[in-house]
Amino acid sequence: MRRLIEDRDGYDRTVWKRTGEELGLTGLAIPTSYGGAGFGLVELGIAVEEMGRALFCAPFFGSAVLATQTLLRCHDEPAKHALLPGLASGEIIASLALTEEDGHWDADGVRLGATRAGDGWTLTGEKLFVLDGLIADVILVVGRTSEEPGVAGDLGLFLVDGAASGLNRSRMNTLDGTRPMARLRFDATPARPLAVASGVWPIVERVLDIAAAVLAAEQVGGAQRVLEMAANHARERIQFGRPIGSFQAIKHKCADMLVEVEAARSAAYRALAAAEAGQADLPLLASVAKAYCSEAYLQCATDNIQVHGGIGFTWEHPAHLYFRRAKSSELLFGDPTYHRGLVADRAGI
Repeated sequence: MRRLIEDRDGYDRTVWKRTGEELGLTGLAIPTSYGGAGFGLVELGIAVEEMGRALFCAPFFGSAVLATQTLLRCHDEPAKHALLPGLASGEIIASLALTEEDGHWDADGVRLGATRAGDGWTLTGEKLFVLDGLIADVILVVGRTSEEPGVAGDLGLFLVDGAASGLNRSRMNTLDGTRPMARLRFDATPARPLAVASGVWPIVERVLDIAAAVLAAEQVGGAQRVLEMAANHARERIQFGRPIGSFQAIKHKCADMLVEVEAARSAAYRALAAAEAGQADLPLLASVAKAYCSEAYLQCATDNIQVHGGIGFTWEHPAHLYFRRAKSSELLFGDPTYHRGLVADRAGI
């Protein structure tokens, strides 16, 4: 993991090949008609939960979750048949570019311009915080169409080749080195439209709800792991002639962590089940899960450092890596305050 954090690409190609071709995890939630395993979002969440335990360094979330789920919900069958088999095997890495300078995960934050150019379209603008955008072979980009220069129109979803002209990619310096993010600059970059106008935001919004539920499962995996780290250290660390886990303050801290983990797991699994069944209350449940699991993971990661004492603050100990992932995941797709606002709106409060 530490080696991959320093690597430009941020992942091990041999491990990625095993993840896709041998284990079939990259195609877990892709229908068999497109070369996938034909499972659903619950199974995908279980796999991602284990990845969260290990702080898995690979382009899984950006490609196998965000980009794949977006493509599955488009009505462009030629694009699906061209890309999904490669995404299922892991031979193709894709990413979804939505967020811009303001960091908002909503339609109002989209400013990147898409302009007709002959028989096609070109994109001009910037996208930030693009998961796995630095290494993606193809990029799904959300932009605003414009028939006239300087006049923003409807939303559009576009497909951009990773080697397209006018595309400049750079790695962003973020808190969590285990989940690389990129800044993408488009300068009259040629693009193929996948969807335009009224059908775009419903697709993206549903994908964001699914992503929030899957991320909640990943957060549960990380929270479970730091709980285990804290409990093991509490049993092994001897102070004043006895394990520190025998002291009431440590007992209570570990017990509180357990309660947070189990409640977070229930919230995440409920959201995943709703996503799998296509239930109408998925947006509400996804926001509940994202808000609760974000705070639970961050609290558990913080408590794990406290239980470890001085060693928990050292660079050599893995506790800070989980804390970094917990903090960055708290902000990804909107922080708890943002999602509590969505809960209020979606519940009609």
